[in-house]
Amino acid sequence: MDKESNYIRTSVSQEAEFQGGRFNPKTVFENERVKVILAYFKAGQFIPVHTPNIDLVLCVIEGQGEMAADQDRFPLKPGDLVVVPKGVPRGVRAGSDMVILHTVTPPPAAEDHAQVRAKLQQGRFD
Repeated sequence: MDKESNYIRTSVSQEAEFQGGRFNPKTVFENERVKVILAYFKAGQFIPVHTPNIDLVLCVIEGQGEMAADQDRFPLKPGDLVVVPKGVPRGVRAGSDMVILHTVTPPPAAEDHAQVRAKLQQGRFD
């Protein structure tokens, strides 16, 4: 990742790092207003359904999976773009190895991910 200028330039494949135990979120950029993440999932890995106080823009780059947003569940494929406002439940589960670009605003606070941590420890998506 090139951070020596006034902008960030990187490659999805250059950043690629899949983990065996759980999805791997790699922060590309963060300031007080926004956080940009490339998230790498092995098949079956997930971000549990949770209800943070942040807006989400998610774009699928590679692979396929499932999105939970509000009361809906729908498939994800490359090129899909999903926007979920703050306070709306959301989660993602990979059906195959999957790469997503995940942008949140504002950057999450610890309490925004308390549900995520608890459900990951329990192995629960919902």
